[in-house]
Amino acid sequence: MNTSASTPLTAADEFELIQSATDYSLNRTENGWISGFFYHCEITSVFQPIFSINHNRTIGHAAHIRSKSNDDVALWPWQVFSLASKDDQLIDLDRLCRAIHALNYYFNNASKIDYLFVDVHPRLLESVKDDHGRAFENFLDLIGVKTSRVVIGIPAIVNRNWKLLQHVITNYRSRGYQIAANYSGTQSDWMVELGSLYPDIVRIEASDLIRHDAISALTDSVHSFGAKLLVRDLETSSQLTAVLRTDADYLQGNLLSEPVRSIPAIESLPVSETEVH
Repeated sequence: MNTSASTPLTAADEFELIQSATDYSLNRTENGWISGFFYHCEITSVFQPIFSINHNRTIGHAAHIRSKSNDDVALWPWQVFSLASKDDQLIDLDRLCRAIHALNYYFNNASKIDYLFVDVHPRLLESVKDDHGRAFENFLDLIGVKTSRVVIGIPAIVNRNWKLLQHVITNYRSRGYQIAANYSGTQSDWMVELGSLYPDIVRIEASDLIRHDAISALTDSVHSFGAKLLVRDLETSSQLTAVLRTDADYLQGNLLSEPVRSIPAIESLPVSETEVH
């Protein structure tokens, strides 16, 4: 967040200014972790690192919500979103979650070059007809984060509606975001079907990649469009060994690190060199 004050602002000062400039109901703990409130639920962030095989380091983090009710009962994300029965409520909740993720990442991540991966709710993509990402862009401007450092994850269910998928990719990309879409189908020409509006990152489950009939054709297709292949939901060392024999680019999963209330980094992969060859 930019300021012309002669005395540098503390993180607490910046938080107060941000809160006063938005309509969000937010809270900041003593250790700097931020949560928000929707109806009778408190919502906060956990982050799961995304590891780059080529760069041999963590290059970003996927944000997920964690929430609890007023009586401290933990809630699944679907339980929280089920409270937003109306479109305007859903829009407010989805934007609140992304704002909380961005604030936690901004205040608690020492690296300013890593990417923040955030998903959007499929109902939001249908409720907001145009200008997808504009409200979030305004919030990112407020805290001094470029949209190019944010990867918007498009839910897999949107793949069923090619027209909507192409529309939201166009909207988000016009505002500078990077786009992550989920691979669907069994053909390596999946991205060709998207036409010129291909995503920056293609996500695929580790188990699906291993079962794919033509892994090389799939990865070659993804790379031919200048995109990266992110293999997620890595759960076992055997999956990791198999994935490392492919040309995948990014890795994500509980084997590497479970989502936690911090900004973790992966220092080494839990597999020996001899297992890869």
